[in-house]
Amino acid sequence: ICMAVEELVNDLLGVCRFLSGNGFMPQLQSAVGAGSFLEGWDACEEDLYRLLVPLTPPPGHSFHLELGT
Repeated sequence: ICMAVEELVNDLLGVCRFLSGNGFMPQLQSAVGAGSFLEGWDACEEDLYRLLVPLTPPPGHSFHLELGT
């Protein structure tokens, strides 16, 4: 079931990427099960699914952390 949910989310993200085009919004990447890289988290636990959607900055922009926030 977890893989089916991840595939569904990735399909929806693909539609969102297509509709948003090359605008100035952050770009959505493919969903990643949280258990696959965060120690101690299980991506599929009972009826709870943990998927992270990484963002990349739009063309010509960058993300940076601000200290003290």
